[in-house]
Amino acid sequence: MALLHTVDVESVGLTEFGRPGNYYERQIGRWSKQYIASKTEQIDAMDNLIAWLPQNIPANPGSVIVHGDYRLGNVLIHPTEPKIVTLLDWELSTLGDSLADLGYLCQEYHGESYEDEGLGNADLEALGIPTEDEFVAEYCKHAHRASIDNWPFYLIYNMFRSAGIIQGVYKRGLDGNASSAKALEYKDHCRSRSERGWSLVEAVENQKTI
Repeated sequence: MALLHTVDVESVGLTEFGRPGNYYERQIGRWSKQYIASKTEQIDAMDNLIAWLPQNIPANPGSVIVHGDYRLGNVLIHPTEPKIVTLLDWELSTLGDSLADLGYLCQEYHGESYEDEGLGNADLEALGIPTEDEFVAEYCKHAHRASIDNWPFYLIYNMFRSAGIIQGVYKRGLDGNASSAKALEYKDHCRSRSERGWSLVEAVENQKTI
């Protein structure tokens, strides 16, 4: 991921791969509209996130190649060596903020993922998986970053975005237009992921008042 984010966009001829500037404004607007169009029940957490996110976008986000769906399900791992050899499914790739990709992957530390239990309650040490802090620190080392300010925003944004995507999949399942028979299994995923995102907002806001 860090190597992808350090690619010089101009040198590889991809300066027009995505629209310049306002990355989060455009993404939040896009997924808000999709959620509203596919809404099947009232979810207060989604409404709260739609209102909160545009008011809390970090200043000066970067503009690099972002994958948009960077997760273990979209990589091929070398059969005998501990390294990734191929990254699949570039449908959501564009020019944007590298921390959006990082936050998308790290949201799994906070609860269930699409198809399994995620890392929220996993015994990371027993599994040989780094903690969230260790993972972020390793990314920063390879991406040549000293640190990340306002880290919760990137988790919150991705929980909202994932909730919107999942709701769209579920609605297509109801309409009989889904590409997977599992679409109807996502009925409660939008609610759970958006409520998890809003709980992080509440934690951030409470911290500000201490």
